[in-house]
Amino acid sequence: MPTFMTPSPFLRLALVGDAIASGGTGLLLSGGAGYLTSVLGLPVPLMHYTGLFLLAYAAFVGYVGMRAAMSKGVIWAIIIANSIWAVESLLALLGGWLSPTPLGTAFVIAQALVVAGFAQAQWIGLRKSNTTTLADA
Repeated sequence: MPTFMTPSPFLRLALVGDAIASGGTGLLLSGGAGYLTSVLGLPVPLMHYTGLFLLAYAAFVGYVGMRAAMSKGVIWAIIIANSIWAVESLLALLGGWLSPTPLGTAFVIAQALVVAGFAQAQWIGLRKSNTTTLADA
């Protein structure tokens, strides 16, 4: 049976903050990929399509963050997605899949740390939320 919850204010803030940061990064990457490639040393298609993905992700997370009741499973999916994103960003650097400039390396590391921070904040917010089952709702 699905488990829904009344989100804590902290969880709502973590989700909306994630949506705003993801949306801003998505706009930057999708709209500025051509310019940013010389500054960051990241491939234009990678930045462009990552930016488009982030715009869709931001809309979804923002929608979830504004709901009165949230599915615990959806929140876990967001937390796991953020965790995977952070780890894979670092693996892309360590694995040599990318050849960024020093500023590009700093950008990839910084965004991975921010995303990991959102995952942690969402997990804390989830723990602070009131959980009920669908039958109780």
